[in-house]
Amino acid sequence: MNDSRSGSGRAAAPGADRGRPGDRTDAAGARHERFVYQDDVLIEKPFNWPQLVRLLGYMKPYRKQLLPVMLVTMLLGTLTRLTIPSLIAFAIDEAIAPASGEPSLGKLYLFGAAALALYLIQWATNVYRIRYTNMIGQRVIFDLRRDLFTHIQKLSFRFFDQRPVGSVLVRVTNDINALQELFTNGVVNLVMDCVQLAGIAVMLLVLHFKLGLAVMITVPLMFIVSSSLRRRIRFAWQDVRIKQSRLNAHLNECIQGIRVTQAYVQEKANIDYFEQMNTKNRLAWNKASALNQTFGPVIEVTAAVGTLILVLYGSWLVQTGAITVGLLVGFANYIGNFWEPINRLGLMYSQLLIAMASSERIFELLDEKPAVAERPNARRMPEIRGDVTFEDVFFEYETGRPALRGVSLGAKAGQTIALVGHTGSGKSTIINLLCRFYDPVRGRVLIDGVDIRDVTLDSLRSQIGIVLQDTFIFSGTIRDNIRYGRPDATDEEVEMAARAVHAHDFIMKLPQGYDTEVQERGSALSMGQRQLISFARALLADPRILILDEATASIDTETERKIQEALKTLLTGRTSFIIAHRLSTIRHADNIIVLDHGRIVEQGTHDELMRKRGVYFGLIEAQYRFLSA
Repeated sequence: MNDSRSGSGRAAAPGADRGRPGDRTDAAGARHERFVYQDDVLIEKPFNWPQLVRLLGYMKPYRKQLLPVMLVTMLLGTLTRLTIPSLIAFAIDEAIAPASGEPSLGKLYLFGAAALALYLIQWATNVYRIRYTNMIGQRVIFDLRRDLFTHIQKLSFRFFDQRPVGSVLVRVTNDINALQELFTNGVVNLVMDCVQLAGIAVMLLVLHFKLGLAVMITVPLMFIVSSSLRRRIRFAWQDVRIKQSRLNAHLNECIQGIRVTQAYVQEKANIDYFEQMNTKNRLAWNKASALNQTFGPVIEVTAAVGTLILVLYGSWLVQTGAITVGLLVGFANYIGNFWEPINRLGLMYSQLLIAMASSERIFELLDEKPAVAERPNARRMPEIRGDVTFEDVFFEYETGRPALRGVSLGAKAGQTIALVGHTGSGKSTIINLLCRFYDPVRGRVLIDGVDIRDVTLDSLRSQIGIVLQDTFIFSGTIRDNIRYGRPDATDEEVEMAARAVHAHDFIMKLPQGYDTEVQERGSALSMGQRQLISFARALLADPRILILDEATASIDTETERKIQEALKTLLTGRTSFIIAHRLSTIRHADNIIVLDHGRIVEQGTHDELMRKRGVYFGLIEAQYRFLSA
């Protein structure tokens, strides 16, 4: 489909399906309505466990690589962490301060060497685990970002009508980036910390049940306090994501509209509004970060209380001879190791809340169903001959505001059909339905007698070429842009298409000719040059149906005359639909359809419509008066 990305579809009218309006105040004190999009509102939901399972499901393809590494590193890490405190306890009781006999320097060296070996094993295990899990985590992020981008490509025009580009962009970038910590180290660390925590708890109870129970009595209190923070933290991070989404949406809008902004001297108003949004984003982040940091103090206070219990109760047990000094020191080491994974689990839970806030927005987008979708039994469209029929078609962009009202029209293969009428009369809507960017509310669109809803989208659109007034030029070379609709075309075919539309001469004057790199949206080219490239792109694809939507509006009269001459040959055998406000370009159309408020009010050849002296005659007269004024 040539140039379909730039979209001939209209944007939804303000307020249509776009949530509730918010207010902004600019430097002049005027109030402007800004729209809060439906996917950018704070929704209070309980923690979504099925969503977490779905998120972790992206790790499933790598389980065969991840599980052995996780099991081995978890086993080695847990064993070394559980063994070292006991080894220190034995070193004190057997080598430094034995109950009977003299201290043994040899035993101390032996215990020291064993502890050093265990620390080295623990270090090597952690290095390997972190490196490997980071590699797997990046693959998972790659898969998720690819799935999201692929899904966005399938969404219909209606979706993009209702959402700003920045709101979509932030999901592919910021929201997925927020999941990196979860996938790279978070999941493996979570499992390891849980296993180690359980192992340490068992060791504490085995070494001395009462002392172990006493120092762990604060754990339930810690979880009660921290659980009250979870909901507030999750909503705080969700609010951060929403603020970032709105900031990105506004930034994207301002950059794309910078020419209009400067032309109307609205820089200060834009800066003021951006300052407000940026401030809200900063405050939301500060609030979420502050709430996030409360986990650390809660755990530190709990650990301090546990340590105090250990010192007081443990000292009394040593004095009564119930335990040895070595056992008390070993207990202290286990307690240190006990609070460390709890602290990491608290941080991990914070990361999980951040990830869940982002994943809600990611899955919301992934679950968005295309308004235009292929039917389960859709078949490939056979080679199009070019007969087009609209049967009593009704369509509306917004409920209750019809854009087409019972339109019926027919075009035979090879005919040129012109669509004329005032702005908003339904011309572009007919093109949108023919390309199946939208589906009719009622009625059918047939090509060669086949309902286009019964065929696959790629087999339909690949046989339709479209040239738009506001054509889209992609970053890359001139050659790549012309070849966009037909990637396998040869350089000779690219040049032939360019020559046919009289683009070759200006292309050859560029620094590298066809290999000249064009900037984003072709900003270094004139409007007319961009249209000529788009015209060559459409012709190279050799479509059976060709659509020209104001395609010659920004081309000078001499170039337009040359294109009209080329079209006499190039349109032979193709059905063509031409939308033009410059009515002189459609005099020779086989059928001119005049639209008004979504209805066909007249149709016929130029001469027939002029003799009727109706709406078309009035349009011609008005245009001549305007040009001669």
